[in-house]
Amino acid sequence: MLREFVDEVASYRRTITVFAPAPDETLERYFETRNVTVEHEPLPDDGSGGFVVVTRDGEFVGSLARSAVREFVSPGEVGFGPNEGVRLPMNLLADTTFVSFDRRKLLAATREIEDRAYRQGRGTLRSGFQTLSRFATERDRYESIASKSDLDVHAYARPDRTTAQSISETENATVHAEEAEEIAAHWFVVFDGGGDDRQACALLAEEVASGPNSFRGFWTYDAELVGDIDAYLRESYGEE
Repeated sequence: MLREFVDEVASYRRTITVFAPAPDETLERYFETRNVTVEHEPLPDDGSGGFVVVTRDGEFVGSLARSAVREFVSPGEVGFGPNEGVRLPMNLLADTTFVSFDRRKLLAATREIEDRAYRQGRGTLRSGFQTLSRFATERDRYESIASKSDLDVHAYARPDRTTAQSISETENATVHAEEAEEIAAHWFVVFDGGGDDRQACALLAEEVASGPNSFRGFWTYDAELVGDIDAYLRESYGEE
């Protein structure tokens, strides 16, 4: 099940070390319910605001200005879109779980993956919209993405007030109208990299009952994990 992928990633442990004059309570609060340990290392105040270093099992993953990470995790973030301000923190925080992303932030992360697939122009992109009504609002965009002749695009959604027949004429993309509960409960975007493991990426999030439009999940650039999610969707719901 898709939930099992989320649970697996939640078992990973990463450490974020904040090098700054004082501890960063914003980052500590944000990561306290995630699979991340936040540590502080004092740093003289040179006006830069400090930086963060991410490690996994003691191995260096990357570093980034503290201000960029704070902006990325801020609940009041505006202008969130597919650019370096999103891409760098996403790369750094891949394979860490989040528990309170709303649809706006998920949409921003989705755009980053869609953009990567479109630029690659080949391979397979699988996107879950929860309901056909939500897919209907994205239909034109996905027809455009699917216009890349070597990009195989699949959309998954549960029928609601928008019927399968009403979107059956979607050009180029394959629409899977599925009654499965997990399709209605999960938002996902999976790009297999088009033969290049460096381009493989995925976002998988489960809507949770703790609040309206609140999601728990992760994004990843691990080609093996992306391949496993891609294979699960292909084997469970077919290629049609």
